[in-house]
Amino acid sequence: MTENSHTDEPLELKREGAVLHVLFNRPERRNAITFQMMRSLTAAFQSAASDETLRAVVLRGKGGHFCAGGDLNHMREPPDEDGPDPVARAYRRMGEALMGLNTLPQAVIAAVEGSCVGGGLGMACSADYVIAAEGSKFGMPEVRAGFIPSQILPSVVRRIGEGQARRLAVMTDIIGTEEAQRIGIVHESVADTAAMDAAIARALKQLRYAEPAAVAQSKRLIGSLTSGPSEAVLDDAAVTISRLLQSDAAAEGIAAFKEKRPPHWAKDGA
Repeated sequence: MTENSHTDEPLELKREGAVLHVLFNRPERRNAITFQMMRSLTAAFQSAASDETLRAVVLRGKGGHFCAGGDLNHMREPPDEDGPDPVARAYRRMGEALMGLNTLPQAVIAAVEGSCVGGGLGMACSADYVIAAEGSKFGMPEVRAGFIPSQILPSVVRRIGEGQARRLAVMTDIIGTEEAQRIGIVHESVADTAAMDAAIARALKQLRYAEPAAVAQSKRLIGSLTSGPSEAVLDDAAVTISRLLQSDAAAEGIAAFKEKRPPHWAKDGA
């Protein structure tokens, strides 16, 4: 039974005992990320980090999809941010959200169904345990639309290594659950929604045997063994995507995506 529930578009936060369920709540857009959602994610993860009564965080999308990345209807719009480059500042918030997610002291489970691309892939790669339904799709297709994955790259490289990250970012492959499991994004695959619910329940039951402080320190030490994203790298990525989004190429790429046609640079050969 839900002890505490709070709905705050575009996230729905549900507290069940020592478990926080973070539900992406834009099902009509396959839970695509807006600037408001970036801010909400950052706040949710900051709050969870300071809550010593939490044992686990579960990420899941409503409506049959995890997260379809950035919402192209919002990406080129001026965000409500201060500073000389409000677009870069807005995207930098996604990096802050992912860093917060990656460093949460609690166990983090990502329950993936449907689309898991762009920012969705970054969140899955920042989780401790990823359960994916058969037929889910993973990828970083941003360069098809004339911009870059930006803030998610550190999370993806950390999870699957430089070689596979280059493949997904440059070739823009959209891979299925089986391939995502093979390269290390996914830990467990399930057949359908009912099996997903059961898998989450099993994982949470198993986590009851994990002492919270030991979990937090294990995650901290594992993180110290890998090269985490530097502030300079994420700052550079935010400025880069801001410049690219203001380019004619991005305007054409986004228009082509919406109109379901190839962009003008899609010619025979490379």
